[in-house]
Amino acid sequence: MKIVLAAVNAKYIHSNLAVYTLSAYAKAKGAQVEIAEYTINQQKDEILKSLFRKRPDVLCISCYIWNISYVEALVTEISKILPRTELWLGGPEVSFRAVQMLEKHPCLRGIMKGEGEKTFAELALSYQETESGEKISENGMPINDSDVPENRKFFEKMTGMPEITWRDADGAIHENPWREVMDLSEVPFPYENLEDFSNRIIYYESSRGCPFSCSYCLSSIDKRLRFRSMELVKKELQFFLDHEVPQVKFVDRTFNCRKDHAMEIWKYLAEHDNQKTNFHFEIAADLITPEELELFRRMRPGLIQLEIGVQSTNLDTIREIHRKMDFEKVSFVVREIQKGRNIHQHLDLIAGLPFEDYDSFRRSFADVYRLKPQQLQLGFLKVLSGSYMAEHTADYQCLYQEEEPYEVLSTRWLPYEDVLRLKSVEEMVEVYYNSGQFHCLLGLAECLYENMFDFFAELGQFYEAGGYEGVSHTRVRRYEILLEFLMKKKKVERKVCEALALIDLYARENLKSRPAFAPDLSEQKEMIRRFYQCEEQEHRYLKHYDGYQWKQLMRMTHLEVFPADPQGTEGETVLLFDYSRRDPLTGNAEILRIDMDEYFREYKNDGEKNEKFCCAGSGDYRTDPENGPDPGDRGCQSG
Repeated sequence: MKIVLAAVNAKYIHSNLAVYTLSAYAKAKGAQVEIAEYTINQQKDEILKSLFRKRPDVLCISCYIWNISYVEALVTEISKILPRTELWLGGPEVSFRAVQMLEKHPCLRGIMKGEGEKTFAELALSYQETESGEKISENGMPINDSDVPENRKFFEKMTGMPEITWRDADGAIHENPWREVMDLSEVPFPYENLEDFSNRIIYYESSRGCPFSCSYCLSSIDKRLRFRSMELVKKELQFFLDHEVPQVKFVDRTFNCRKDHAMEIWKYLAEHDNQKTNFHFEIAADLITPEELELFRRMRPGLIQLEIGVQSTNLDTIREIHRKMDFEKVSFVVREIQKGRNIHQHLDLIAGLPFEDYDSFRRSFADVYRLKPQQLQLGFLKVLSGSYMAEHTADYQCLYQEEEPYEVLSTRWLPYEDVLRLKSVEEMVEVYYNSGQFHCLLGLAECLYENMFDFFAELGQFYEAGGYEGVSHTRVRRYEILLEFLMKKKKVERKVCEALALIDLYARENLKSRPAFAPDLSEQKEMIRRFYQCEEQEHRYLKHYDGYQWKQLMRMTHLEVFPADPQGTEGETVLLFDYSRRDPLTGNAEILRIDMDEYFREYKNDGEKNEKFCCAGSGDYRTDPENGPDPGDRGCQSG
């Protein structure tokens, strides 16, 4: 009996925690299971070919909001090419509409609901124990023969198995009751072998359930909050640390809902930091205590990152969606964490919630933007089957997409036209804010706009009017469009825009070719060459490059000469971009201002080399010289 547990992930870098935990638990109980992972970016024919060659007797597929249509299409075709294969689905996307799925797809034997570990193990063992020369299905339809002893035994087991909705030999659908939640410590650790996870994100859970009741979230249905044994958690975290896993994402719905649990894990990571692994947590910021803030300040930059769901700052909205969120406390915590300049923060907003119209969302956006998180995610309400929101769509006059991602189309407060306007803002925020590639130019925009929502909205309109919408632009082209917008719409001086754009570009990478708006540096070539020759000998700025020749230094760093100071002051400005020293939160190079008059104190106008160089002090450009760059400060730099 060959049983295959399959996942269709959103991206290659993702891994599917569910199939690995289900497989680990089933194997511990004696079942023989094979895992198959794919992505929605693969051609269906490619996946069909792979599954056909495996020829499973039983195929179980995990279903989520991002893959449900893809999976439905797959099982329809699989039933044709593997008519004797028993087909099962599981996961949150089918748990709350199991009967409808079986009615829609006659080829399915059943649906596994809720927590899957025990259910899948029992199912797999039932198939193994009933294995014989007979098959339970043929030509994609159940055999109407319950007199075969093996089949009769199998269906008897189905009758008594909790948390499944299934089809019997006569085609009748049965819905079995839910089971009691399991002890999370019973789930075996699924990552003993990391070979299959190279260059992929590792997901981990230390708790299940959620104490809160957010109306749009399926996690609010499960109030049965439970935690994995701390002894096991520490042992498993140490496994990740020992193997220098790049990133581990905790999938706990609200990681810090129990302070002692969260604090002990954070303390362990701080004390056992391997200087390489990053850990991601979804938290409620207003639950963070002064003790936790103090611990955060002592952490290595990049050790942890925090995702904080704000969703809205409209108090009527917050009450209606049953959230418990104190935005004043959230703001305080976010700012306190920022002071340490060591933790990446990701804040979320949801458009389309009750009582939130366009102007209200504009205010919510402004409130969150002022906190300057590293990422600001603007998402749209997804009306999920089984949620409180889905049950009250009529009250809200909420229309949403019938197929995934089930996004809101309009509400009583937000017409479809405004949804489209917000979609445009979302795209601009993703390109120009969340990319982290437009730091200086956004600083300029902040000098021009009281509410940065208006900047992104007007930029989106500019894209539409210029025919730039829906086009895959290069990074440099994105800069050119933004420069065009600032100069045309805001009458910003060209040289200021172009200088700030250059800083942003070179902060991220040492470009192979200069953009069209960059100044010609041919007259400065000799000066640049002599600077690097001096650095080879003296290492006044590039102390950590000892042993490298000056030509190597030129390739590993970048020196940019501006005819005028981008900050608006008079005189030539020279900036040095050091790519070996990057901000752990933004990824941008360290930027130093070079005073060339001081550096070449005896440099002659005719360019003749003087054997005597004097390299005087420097200062970081747009940074705190004592504490380094401020990733949250996008202050006005245009003068």
